[in-house]
Amino acid sequence: MSPARRPDPRRSDPARSPRLQDTIRLSADGLAKVLGDLEARVLKAVWRLGEPVPARAVHEVVVREHAVAPLTVTTVLNKLVDKQVLERRKVRDLLHYRARMTEDAFMAHVSRRVAEGILAFEPARVAASVIDVMAERDPAQLDELERLIQAARRQRDGGAETP
Repeated sequence: MSPARRPDPRRSDPARSPRLQDTIRLSADGLAKVLGDLEARVLKAVWRLGEPVPARAVHEVVVREHAVAPLTVTTVLNKLVDKQVLERRKVRDLLHYRARMTEDAFMAHVSRRVAEGILAFEPARVAASVIDVMAERDPAQLDELERLIQAARRQRDGGAETP
């Protein structure tokens, strides 16, 4: 009988997972690769402000770096609710928005979705490409990658450490 495995906190419950598009915009920066540019700005503003926040407060943060109308920000907030990235509730007759996941949890979720998507290619070639790119950009990251691989092996083999 195999040892009992603890649930992996990096894997999210599909029923509660954000609904993201299956395409990645390689030329975009950061979250805009998987969300729209304005969606990414709005989500970052919600995280920055804390939770829950009214649309007006989100607009005040976003408009500092990107000229946009208040109604547009509200529309984007509601799209992020539809995508299950944000939650919305009334507080004293005013809608407030909060992120359903922390920034770290969301980035882990998105990273995992991206990794699952690219592994549809030949996994060995993808791994080799990741290693090559990491070595070019930041060779020290190779040590971290090695540590994560070792931790994953220990967990797979029944150890308690998580990567």
